[in-house]
Amino acid sequence: MLKSKRAVATYLVIGASLGTISAGAQAATWSDTFVGYRYGTQFTEPNNPENIEKHILQFTHVSGYSLGQNFFNLDVLQSSSQDPANNSDSGATEAYLAYRHQLHGGGVFNEPIAFGPIKDMALTFGFDLNTKNTGFAPRKRQLVMGPTFKFDVPRGFVDLSLFYSREWNHCGLPPCGLPENQNSISFDPYYQINLAWGLPFEAASLPLKFQGFYNYNSEKGDDYFGETTKPEQLMRTSLMLDVGQVAWGAENSLWMGVGYEYWRNKFGNHSQPGVDTDAMTFNLEWHF
Repeated sequence: MLKSKRAVATYLVIGASLGTISAGAQAATWSDTFVGYRYGTQFTEPNNPENIEKHILQFTHVSGYSLGQNFFNLDVLQSSSQDPANNSDSGATEAYLAYRHQLHGGGVFNEPIAFGPIKDMALTFGFDLNTKNTGFAPRKRQLVMGPTFKFDVPRGFVDLSLFYSREWNHCGLPPCGLPENQNSISFDPYYQINLAWGLPFEAASLPLKFQGFYNYNSEKGDDYFGETTKPEQLMRTSLMLDVGQVAWGAENSLWMGVGYEYWRNKFGNHSQPGVDTDAMTFNLEWHF
């Protein structure tokens, strides 16, 4: 548990450093920062037949500047005892950090790269990092880069990205089949299709937003056990009500709603329990 808390602290330092670097490089023209909470009881993990309860704390920052925009998200996930920490009856703790940077065509060339329903194009690059204090001891390190098509929508955003991805990870279990004294694996390069959206709207005079993302990852070679991976799909989406605006007139302060997580062939695994997830969640966001 101590190692996991140190890892979470390290990720927070990384996030603060990224924010400082971004702010120092270019003054932000807009930004949105929030602390979130998600809760669900139907999460799953590979090779685990049990449904898992998870409490998830989230820190997200999005900002724009003259040449593009930044996205930073840190999730800290606390599992119930059905997903135990290593050598413990308590639930495992995971930290997952994602960072993306977009260079917009309109910012770089002073004119958007627009055609059809596309209002601009961007070059996106970034990384994912994770750690979890289970016996498996994953340590994901992922790099992504590719074009992003930014759709022209009346309000909010819809982005479609085509990424080239490289991923490295770790397995602490003896049966993983990795070379002796070597617990890391380098997966084959693969492509990722990413669709992200945030669409505010009104229904019966209520301020709402529909938001989320969908990832499709192609096969990435053999896994830790020499099994061929299969394409992976992950979608997280939510329908949120601006409670702050309704209750006390503070727009974009407190949001509340329901979410859904859809995951197939989790981490490229297949033909085992726990690789498919259908989990409803309760969601909160406090923006400041």
